[in-house]
Amino acid sequence: MNYTVNQLRVFLKVVETKSVTRASEELFMTQPAVSIQLKNFQDQFDIRLTELIGRRLHITEFGFEIAHIAERVFVELDELKYKTKEYEGVLAGRLRISSASTGKYVVPFFLSDFLEEHTGIDLLLDVTNKSKVVESLKNNEIEFAIVSVLPNDLEVNEELLLENELYLVGTKENYKKKKALIYREKGSATRQVMVDYFQKSNSDKRKKIELTSNEAVKQAVLAGLGHSILPVIGIRNELMEGSLKIIKKRGLPLKTDWRLIWLKNKKLSPVAKAYLDFVKRDKETILGKHFTGYEDWIS
Repeated sequence: MNYTVNQLRVFLKVVETKSVTRASEELFMTQPAVSIQLKNFQDQFDIRLTELIGRRLHITEFGFEIAHIAERVFVELDELKYKTKEYEGVLAGRLRISSASTGKYVVPFFLSDFLEEHTGIDLLLDVTNKSKVVESLKNNEIEFAIVSVLPNDLEVNEELLLENELYLVGTKENYKKKKALIYREKGSATRQVMVDYFQKSNSDKRKKIELTSNEAVKQAVLAGLGHSILPVIGIRNELMEGSLKIIKKRGLPLKTDWRLIWLKNKKLSPVAKAYLDFVKRDKETILGKHFTGYEDWIS
């Protein structure tokens, strides 16, 4: 056999997406180029790796076995790269973090200086809803999670990052009107605090709209579809320019804390320990540089 690393990479992406078209998009390759690499890899085996049934691509049982082996190959290649850097005196490895969706407004500021300081570290950052974040942590697929509400069923250590304030908002044209309430999907921490608030205030009788990302909710509010409770950190530009307005209600803002969490009994890798040390050391500097002046946005 004479396969290439690029052929392995293409094959793994096809297995992941189950589509040559989607694989080509995610690999930034043309569809014919992906098809050629897949065919050249397939031709080295007597047993089929994929099958085209109708217009759908299916991975064979043998194909999945080869994919598992290919994944281990890339793990070993990464180890080779990181080990070489270690011998050169460079801290090297992979840092895996999962963040709740609205954490995307927080986490970059707690990563940029660290990654600039340690050029041998590769970052794998997954931004998703809280349920998936907790699942990744539970399965030991990540070193750290960034959440605003602690999971109930996991023993974790935590490092507080900053306060998370959530307000009811609408557009400057409709903020005084009774509009539909726009919620995040189930599994979102923002949705849960919003549900709890309106149930306690006995004002959850309005029409409900459900969307699957914080950005989608914000855009829906901007379009005038309704009102929603959103973290102020994610709408600061809109508040400053006046396209969104805070609707003052008793019991608001709701307050939680963004925090970095990790499994209580997990032995942190040198890379993970270095990141935790960085956060503890530089947290106040980061907060002062990037997260001040909130009172100007919400007045």
